[in-house]
Parts: sequence; C-alpha cells; structure tokens
Amino acid sequence: MPERLTHLDPLGRARMVDVTPKEPSHRRAVARGRVHMQPETTALVARGSVGKGDVLNVARVAGIQAAKRTADLIPLCHPLLVGAVLINFHIDDTFIEIEAHVDTVDRTGVEMEALTACSVAALTIYDMCKSADRTMTIGDLALWEKTGGRSGQFRREAGDPELDLGL
Repeated sequence: MPERLTHLDPLGRARMVDVTPKEPSHRRAVARGRVHMQPETTALVARGSVGKGDVLNVARVAGIQAAKRTADLIPLCHPLLVGAVLINFHIDDTFIEIEAHVDTVDRTGVEMEALTACSVAALTIYDMCKSADRTMTIGDLALWEKTGGRSGQFRREAGDPELDLGL
C-alpha cells in the first residue's frame, strides 16, 4: 500500500502525476465485470433477438471507444496512445461476463482504460436490454491483471469468492 496518494501535492491539492521522466514501456491491463440479468434476457442476447440489435457487438465497440476516451472521463488520468483493445464476453444463465484487455507502450499504465472499457461495455449491454429486463444490475468490476511499469506485475488470485468470474 502506498504511503501517500500520488494525485495530491504536499499541500493536499489535486494534481496530475508527472510521468515525463519515465521511459515508455509495454503495459497491459485486464479488467472484468458482469451484467446480472434474468435467464430470459441472457437467452435473448445469445439468440441475437434483442430489438435494439446485436448487443455484444455494440457493447464491444462501445468498450473500445471508452478505452480510447478514458482521459476525457477521469479527471487526473493521463491521455495515452492506446495500442490495442480486446473485449470478450461469456454468457451464463444469469449474467454476461465482460473482459477487457488494453495494451500500450507509454509512460503510465492502462488500468483505468481497461476498467473504463469494461464499465462502458456493461452500461451498453444494460442500455440495449433494459426494455426486456429492468432488474439488471452491473457489478463485480475489478482489475484482474496489470503488467509493465515500475510497480511490475499484478495478478488477482482466482478463487476470490466475490470476484472469481470464471473467465
């Protein structure tokens, strides 16, 4: 755990961390989340029968766009040249799992880009399915992996009962 919050200056004011002295390196982050829904709703998505269109393809594009626009949404997040975004889905009986992979070669990590991609993909699924299921919830959003940079590698342990998504 860090001793201090890096987005605060010595006087406690918000600041953007200076990453200019760092060397660019390959960085990757993987985030996962779920949209919980009724079994009838997951069946509609799986069959491609949702009236608004192909839910997963639209959510995939939304997640990719979100990763590229993260710095516009998160105030102290650095704008990055996102090199690659991959969004995968797994449909279960009562939820759709989302996994977002984001890669870059830059001076800071892409954890926020992966989490944002996953979040916006989940919101898009919700938006496209809300007429069929008002009981949906979005949850279980977490960083699952991070590589690159000074802090090195992070990998969430499978088996965390609250976050083990089975992907």
